[in-house]
Amino acid sequence: MPPSVGGSAANPDTGQHAWIPNRGFSAHQPTKETALTDKPDFAKGNGLLPVIVQDAASRRVLMLAYMNEEAWAKTVETGLAHYWSRSRKKIWLKGETSGHVQRVRDMYVDCDADTLLIVVEQAGGAACHEGYASCFFRRLQDGAFVVTEQRVFDPKEVYKA
Repeated sequence: MPPSVGGSAANPDTGQHAWIPNRGFSAHQPTKETALTDKPDFAKGNGLLPVIVQDAASRRVLMLAYMNEEAWAKTVETGLAHYWSRSRKKIWLKGETSGHVQRVRDMYVDCDADTLLIVVEQAGGAACHEGYASCFFRRLQDGAFVVTEQRVFDPKEVYKA
């Protein structure tokens, strides 16, 4: 069997996966046919990639964020999700203020190598800065978006200035 190049490895006792930094994300040895590049194509999006973030346990979509090449490299290196803030124009570690970090369990790139899907273990039960488990907590009903879930935390208590 070829050596694992994966970013997660199953604990033989529990079957749970643990992040192994600096080892990539695939459990399979890449081949010429499967290996696109060493990294996603950041050029197509003017240096940014959209990143779909999915919960490892529920498979629910938690958020959509963006990564530049540096944020991607920090994510791969540390196993914690780092993103590019388009409003603040800087890299941020998800959960650096709230403690609700995202531990990366798996990462996928789309067929064009310009969009990522990362599967995370969400600390604190909430990905949204408004206190909800998912940033997609509003649903279109009868022509209006309505809140369809309860807050996990009060943002006023977590993000004190």
